[in-house]
Parts: sequence; C-alpha cells; structure tokens
Amino acid sequence: MAETTEPAGIPSPHLAVIGTGFGRTGTLSLREALERLGFAPCDHMLENFEHPERFVLWKDAVEHKRCGEPIDWRPLLGGYRAIVDWPGAWFWKELVAAHPDAKVILTVRDPARWYESTLATIFGVRARADESPLARAAMRLLGAVIPGMREGFQVVDDVIWEGTFGGRFADREHALRVYADHIRDVQATVPADRLLVFDVREGWGPLCAFLGVPVPAGESFPHVNDAASFQQRIQGRFAQELLARARPIAAAVAVLGALFWMARRARRGETME
Repeated sequence: MAETTEPAGIPSPHLAVIGTGFGRTGTLSLREALERLGFAPCDHMLENFEHPERFVLWKDAVEHKRCGEPIDWRPLLGGYRAIVDWPGAWFWKELVAAHPDAKVILTVRDPARWYESTLATIFGVRARADESPLARAAMRLLGAVIPGMREGFQVVDDVIWEGTFGGRFADREHALRVYADHIRDVQATVPADRLLVFDVREGWGPLCAFLGVPVPAGESFPHVNDAASFQQRIQGRFAQELLARARPIAAAVAVLGALFWMARRARRGETME
C-alpha cells in the first residue's frame, strides 16, 4: 500500500491520531475513548459546534483543498492530539500526508445501519432546514448572533453533503457506494502497520494494542451518541446558545420589529414624528 500523494501541508506538532471514519460510525465513542487514553484534546464535529469560532479556520481549509493548495494545520489543530469525525474525515488524505508519524483509525459499522442512523440524525437536521421556513429562520438567526455559526453551517454543507456525497445523500444507493468507496480508498492508501480498521463494539482491546497503551483497569469502553441522545444534544446545545445570547437576540428581534413597523407606515404614507 502507498501513502497518499496529497500536498503535505504544514503539520500540527502534537497530532498523534487521525480518524478517517465517517460520522455515525462511532466517532464520538472513539473520541471519548481516545481522551481517556491520554490523546486529549480530540477534535470532532461536536468540538467545533461547541467552539463555533473554529469554523472560520475550517472554511479556510476547505478553500485550500478546493484549490489543491497545502494546508497549514497549526492554526486549526495546534494543541490537539487527535482528530475524528467530520470535518476532519473529509481532509483525511491531507492530514495523513502532513502527519506521517500519526496513527490512523478507520471506524466502520454495518453500511445499512450507518445509512439509517445518518439519515435519522445529521441529515435529518439538514433536511428540516431545507423543508421548514421556521427551521431556516432559526438557522439564520443563530448564524447572525453566534460568531462562526454561519460558517459552521456552510462548512457542514461543503464538507459532508456536497464535498462527500455530491448533494445526493438522499439517494441511498449512491450514499452507500460513497461509504464503501471511502473504506476501500483508506485501506488502499494507508499502510497496514499504520492503520486500524475499528468497530467500536470491539472495545478497548484492539484500540489499546494499536496505540501501544494499557487497557484502562475497571473502565468500560464508552458507547455514546445513539440517535436519541444525538437529538437531545443538538436541541440542548442550540438552547444553551440561545439562552446565553438572549439579549442580542432580543435586540435583533426588536430592531427587526421596528423596521417592519416603519416599513408598514411608509407603505401607508404615514410620517414619523
């Protein structure tokens, strides 16, 4: 197997583990496990929505990838010891090339179960935004009042729905082909001694052996982020953001209301006193 020939870019100095698996293949469980094993902090899509200002940097990385330009990983991943899930999974070739000493973990699960899980969770959020004017308005409001959130929504589209699935995730057969092709591509590219193909149901054993660390004594492997907890996490996260920024949101609503009122008066030919 040959290493990727992508532009190597500038490595982040402490990155030791690169996760190449798609979201909904146990990536949050893997993140929890890696951090318990000492590979913290670990980047994950959740990490970025918790710190949405990071999406500006991801947007810049997207542009570099599209132009075939090397990426400087230090601003994004400086201090991080691991990265899993999207957005990183879309950049796996660039990350692997830039960090030749990092271990690579490809999380996998049954393809049909992966698709149904993705359809019900992260794609479900995207589909509701397309179908519901209220959801679109809420996303625009979040993008307006939370620094980086507008870029975050755009990065999710650029990296997952367009970049990975070409705008055709709803086509089940197409999405499953992309999933299978991705697994084959990673296995054909990364040398076997550098790669672990991992189902999180296998637990600590293969992961710890691959990373050369002891199995945590008396500690069960973390299994988190099923579909129900995903929905609760998304709703809870956005609720927290809205509460934290209630004043600017209220101010924005008040300004919009005032503008609407003035526009109505102007249309009626009324003068402002």
